[in-house]
Amino acid sequence: MRITVTDEIGNQIWKPMWLIVIGSSREELSLIDCYESYRQRYDMEHLFRFGKQRLLMTAYSTPDVKHEENWFKLTLIAYVNLWVARNLAVVLPHHWEQYLKSNKSVKITPSLVQRDFYRIISTLGTMATSPKRRGYSTGRIKGYKTTPRTRHQVIIKGKKKSKKQRKVS
Repeated sequence: MRITVTDEIGNQIWKPMWLIVIGSSREELSLIDCYESYRQRYDMEHLFRFGKQRLLMTAYSTPDVKHEENWFKLTLIAYVNLWVARNLAVVLPHHWEQYLKSNKSVKITPSLVQRDFYRIISTLGTMATSPKRRGYSTGRIKGYKTTPRTRHQVIIKGKKKSKKQRKVS
């Protein structure tokens, strides 16, 4: 499909964009649906970039796929929390971000919400009670001896052959 964007008069604003829609139900989609789906990819790219850089989406390495999927879900939940808290966030600019201090209509980005998230959580409070000290554990029983680890023989590699011996053999 060819997508062109025009102004009110009908003059073309940008170069035409060519998209292809693949799948069994491609005939059911309208052109506007296809274009809006294409535009959503920028939001997804932002999510993955922010997730990798600020939410440690790819920082957890494990051989277990299930654990990795759980970690990925946790980072997505963290991103959703930032999105939900965007209305509670206050812009806290760094000293080099003077342009944010003067501009009242600043779009609150996930980075700005994350910067103010400690204050947001502090104002919300928690339902959890503070931990109580339960004393010290008894430890091992007096006279208990652990079984020592089994000792294994050390395997020593043989000496390397000199260059003369390699050529002869």
